[in-house]
Order: sequence, then structure tokens, then C-alpha cells
Amino acid sequence: MKLIQEFKEFAVKGNMIDMAVGIIIGASFNKVIDVLVKEVFMPPLSLLSDGIHFQDKVWVLREGVKDASGTVVKEQIAIGYGALIEAFLDFLIIGFTVFLVVKFMNRLRKKAQDPEDKTVETPKDIQLLTTINESLKEQTSLLKGKMKS
Repeated sequence: MKLIQEFKEFAVKGNMIDMAVGIIIGASFNKVIDVLVKEVFMPPLSLLSDGIHFQDKVWVLREGVKDASGTVVKEQIAIGYGALIEAFLDFLIIGFTVFLVVKFMNRLRKKAQDPEDKTVETPKDIQLLTTINESLKEQTSLLKGKMKS
């Protein structure tokens, strides 16, 4: 029964919804990056590298063997390093994009947390902390003035 209660708290607090939204957006983002790498970046890279298609690049460990009728007797065994190159490009593009998004979000958060900036509404918790901080500074200066007299 305690497990069900903990699950309800987890779901109600929004953690599960936030995770689901993140996973769905991440899956969609992965499709966009996959197309971006395969259809936008790889063709010019193949053109610059004299028409080499990276997804076809393999290091053959054992050639495939066919019998006289053309039936495959032994499969080819190969390491597809071209797919690794594409996956590495995917990683770099995703990493750079996430870096830009986080940088943009941090700039917005910093701007929202600045109580002096009136162009963006400061969150209530930051306003409260600023008020408390100002009150403490005022009390400290008053106490220092009384101690000197």
C-alpha cells in the first residue's frame, strides 16, 4: 500500500509528466538530428571526400562466400566504421544544440532572477529573498549604529 501512495505522490508532483514530455521531445529531436546528419551534413561531406558514402564504409574481417548457385554459404563479417562516423556527428550536433539551449535558458533564468531588471517579472521566491536580504542589511546597519553610540 505504501508503494502505491509513493507512486501517487510521484505522479501528482509532476515528475512523471515532466519525464514523459522530455522523453517524447527527445525522441522527436533524435529524428530531426538523424535527418539533419544523413540528408544535410553527410552529402556535402561525401562530395568533399570524392563521393565516399560513409554509411557504406566497412572494414571487412571475413569475405562472404557464395556457392555456384549464388546462395550465401558464409556471411560477410565486417566492422561498419562509417556508421560510427555518422553516430559521432549525431552526437556532436546534439551536444552542441543542447549546449545552445541550456545557455539560452540560463540567460533567461538569470534575467528572471535579477530583482533590479523590471523588463521580466521576478519570481515570488526571488522577490521574497530580496526583501529579506534588504531587511537584514537594514537591521545590521541599525545595530552597528547603536553599538557605536
